[in-house]
Amino acid sequence: MTRLSEHLRQATPVVAERGEGVHLYGTDGRRYLDFTAGIGVTSTGHCHPRVVAAAQEQVATLIHGQYTTVLHRPLQRLVEKLGQVLPEGLDSLFFANCGSEAVEAAMRLARQATGRPNIVVAHGGFHGRTVAAASLTTSGTKIRTGFGPLMAGVAITPFPNAYHYGWDEETATRFALREFDHLLQTVSDPDDTAAVLVEPVLGEGGYVPANSAFLQGLRERADRHGILLVLDEVQTGVGRTGRFWGHDHFGVRPDILITAKGLASGFPLSGIAAPEALMHKARPGSQGGTYGGNAVACAAAVATLEVVEEEGLVANAAAMGARLRSGLDDVAAKTEAIGDVRGLGLMLASEFTTPEGEPDAATALRAQQAAADEGLLLLLCGPWGNVVRMIPALVVDEGQIDDGLRAWAAAVETATTTR
Repeated sequence: MTRLSEHLRQATPVVAERGEGVHLYGTDGRRYLDFTAGIGVTSTGHCHPRVVAAAQEQVATLIHGQYTTVLHRPLQRLVEKLGQVLPEGLDSLFFANCGSEAVEAAMRLARQATGRPNIVVAHGGFHGRTVAAASLTTSGTKIRTGFGPLMAGVAITPFPNAYHYGWDEETATRFALREFDHLLQTVSDPDDTAAVLVEPVLGEGGYVPANSAFLQGLRERADRHGILLVLDEVQTGVGRTGRFWGHDHFGVRPDILITAKGLASGFPLSGIAAPEALMHKARPGSQGGTYGGNAVACAAAVATLEVVEEEGLVANAAAMGARLRSGLDDVAAKTEAIGDVRGLGLMLASEFTTPEGEPDAATALRAQQAAADEGLLLLLCGPWGNVVRMIPALVVDEGQIDDGLRAWAAAVETATTTR
């Protein structure tokens, strides 16, 4: 008998039969409130009618036109549509299938464009599971362990994770920037440093937002030394944080932007954007791939961007995120086991700690599992697995937020009163 790898462990007991909006329906006949959104992928909800119709129409006309062989209209329309929302000056695009591929494409472009070998990443970042992407990932050892040696040319600089350090944000930021300067003096000379790669909000690393002083500090240093600033917006992009791009909160512009996840409402599609002059420096033949820019995925992405715009989903993410954050703060105020609530927009998390302030993965797991019993699907993250995250689809409404909060409060009560 064949079966899935035992290492593909499901976070919930649900066998999904269908999805609609923010709900999944299991083969057990039960409806679940899905605050995982396929790890932030189903941005317009499960099976949004506009996305479904676009994909169905495209399947009937052209499923795959390999984009280094032929062009197709969905790809051209997507380039036009993204041009309306990308940061000014990022006017050249390359498409791939997943976040890891896009990260590696950005890294390759940075090295080729600058002629420099090294990439600096922020401690706690998640950038993927393939060898180069895993070499850039420091959100947890499970991504890196057991298949070294990893790629050379990676240096790690602190992220201003104030809660982790036990400092205020200003102190944590000064420390992070000072250590970045120290790294350039001791580990990776600016002349050897191609890029600094960072998430506007740490994802798998625990849903920790950056801040303006940190990202603007990196921008200033990058400009001073001829280093490229690469922002990994795989999870934070397309409205997730209550702005279209996560970096929009912080007043910076990247040299290379990476996008995936919510871009196509569940179809596999990722990409990088850069100024045309920078993209021109990629070596001929260095960009390609069999399935990148697939016609059906592109059609779904165009529909997704139209829905995000026409239904006001970025503003909805900001408003519903504020409502969700308020409710999470209320639960935390009554629960000693929750040490911190943080995030931006509809990218929020609660960190569980012991009375001594140590990570409490056991209670976090109990809360996440109890939430599933309450009909609310959630995920864990953070280096110790003690952070419970909420990433509902951008179409979520007030009633669904309130339903989720009621289920969360009950789950936390169960998790903290039973062992």
